[in-house]
Amino acid sequence: MAEKPTVRPDVAVGEALGAVARDILSEAQAVLDDKERPDAVAVHDLRKAMKRWRALLRLLEPFLGDDARRLRAEARDLARELSGARDAQSAIEALNGLAENNVALSPRTTASIRGRLDAIRLSAEAATINEDVRARLRTALEGAGATVAAWNLEKLTFADLARELARTYQRLREDSPKNWSKAEPDALHDLRSIVVAHRYQMELVEPLWPKFGKLWVAEAQRLRDRLGAFQDLSVLKGFTVPHAVLAPWRSRLTPLILARQAKHAKAAQRIAERLLAERPKAFRRRLEALWKRG
Repeated sequence: MAEKPTVRPDVAVGEALGAVARDILSEAQAVLDDKERPDAVAVHDLRKAMKRWRALLRLLEPFLGDDARRLRAEARDLARELSGARDAQSAIEALNGLAENNVALSPRTTASIRGRLDAIRLSAEAATINEDVRARLRTALEGAGATVAAWNLEKLTFADLARELARTYQRLREDSPKNWSKAEPDALHDLRSIVVAHRYQMELVEPLWPKFGKLWVAEAQRLRDRLGAFQDLSVLKGFTVPHAVLAPWRSRLTPLILARQAKHAKAAQRIAERLLAERPKAFRRRLEALWKRG
């Protein structure tokens, strides 16, 4: 498999980022064209491509202006359109974690809850990735491809790019909770979206220092995973509200969910403290120094 395009000192920055954009759109198109790919896998892969795409557009918005803002809005809407089945799958993954780490849920109870969530997931998948949705996605990808072909990034320098990378990093530091144990689920959900952007943005410059770059991306992914697990539990909890599908198990699930969320928040805090120890200016200077040495 060919390596994904990234930012390298031997390629003009704008040219490299254009190649990254085309690679992301091509990846999403390949998912749509693959008739053998199960719906659940297709939804997951499309959402992943949309996250890469939105992270790149966030990085390039200061240089592309309205084009980037419009494409980000379109990608956000497409991701939301694909989220129905993901909510049920997230709840199932949270349930699996609870069952593995707590004896309070019997296999019979777990199977009953999973059965209800599976029914929601299968129904949502059928509505999520139907031919109408595929057609809208294809149209959006074609439009995005045409826009990318007209991008003018010839004057973009690595210093410009480093500034925007540092801006996302700074936003991540600023939005991290002062008190993780009391952080609201919505705040951690919003933080996760920034972590996702930072993780994919840093993947772009991984070749500047491969060992360190891979470690950095891996740590950002670990933080994303912890915040994602926290969010999955919030989704599961949402299915237990009065009159919802899991309401009969509300009293049993709620304390288990809250306890598990506390563990994920504590682990996320430890990762974030390591990942975000550097000041944004120092972070930016280091990126620029790596580029010059490259």
